[in-house]
Amino acid sequence: MNPNEKSKNPYSSNVHPRARIHPDARVAPTAIIQEDVEIGEGTTIGPNVVIYNGVRIGNHCSIMPGVTLSADISQLEFWREEKVSEAIKPRMVIGNHVHIEPSATLHGGITIGDGSWIGSHTTIHDGARIGKNCRIFPGAIISAIPQDLKFDGERTTLVIGDNTTIRECATLNRGTSAHGQTSIGQNVLIMAYTHVAHDCQIGNHVVLANAVNLAGHVEIEDHVVIGGVSAVHQFVKIGRHAFVSGGSLVRKDVPPYVKAGRNPVKYEGVNSIGLRRRGYTNEVIHGIQDIYRSIFLSGMNTSKALDYVETHLPATEERDEVITFIRKATRGIIRGHS
Repeated sequence: MNPNEKSKNPYSSNVHPRARIHPDARVAPTAIIQEDVEIGEGTTIGPNVVIYNGVRIGNHCSIMPGVTLSADISQLEFWREEKVSEAIKPRMVIGNHVHIEPSATLHGGITIGDGSWIGSHTTIHDGARIGKNCRIFPGAIISAIPQDLKFDGERTTLVIGDNTTIRECATLNRGTSAHGQTSIGQNVLIMAYTHVAHDCQIGNHVVLANAVNLAGHVEIEDHVVIGGVSAVHQFVKIGRHAFVSGGSLVRKDVPPYVKAGRNPVKYEGVNSIGLRRRGYTNEVIHGIQDIYRSIFLSGMNTSKALDYVETHLPATEERDEVITFIRKATRGIIRGHS
């Protein structure tokens, strides 16, 4: 719509007359909206909401009382010294049908996909890229700067895939110059009080139970489950369909398809229950069990065991995946039974 003249402002003196607000949007009289703001059709802005310049809100959104939205990175990241030029000033883009609960705080260049829900007292920092239909529960801290002394203020991101749920008080840090991005896949469940550090790469359909702590640069592949109160050392990699029991201290790489537990973490068998739930046949599961019997239970060292598996066991996608994973494991892999 064309900007309203000041004398024709239909909202209140707290809304800038040149803010671009759809005629069907509803704005509470006590909201504060600056000039460079767009608000789409059917969107509701509640009382005491403050929207600074650089914010774009889609259609049929609900912004509840006390929310602060600002594309200005200095609002939360006051430690920054550089001045951002007009040409590269960030924008906050909120999709359609997004619901933001009371007292949430969002600052910086942030995107939120259609249909997402942001809980009360959530804080979202610059660099967050949140997908569609995500749910972020109260108290979560999203895309804060890394807890890494080498971090020097570089502009990095945290990417969260579609349909991902982040529960109460989880903390997810964005990347550093080493990788540039912390990445969370689609359909991921991150439970309460979990910490995901800088530059972690998490695949799809992953479950991190309560109070899991991931150090920097951890890689977790698809369909991994990690039990509560587990800690994963930096640069560790966990393969597809692995299951790590609660309370584990994971210092070595965990190969795909296995169960890992005890202290220190050891091979506890193949994750056959999880594989059956995901459609793997008994024949495939038995083939994976044969592979790991050779690697962990034969008495051979890892190098000889891999050579034996490659020479004597049938070539399958799972066999080749296991061999490749272990040979590329820079930290070594977990041990088998003594």
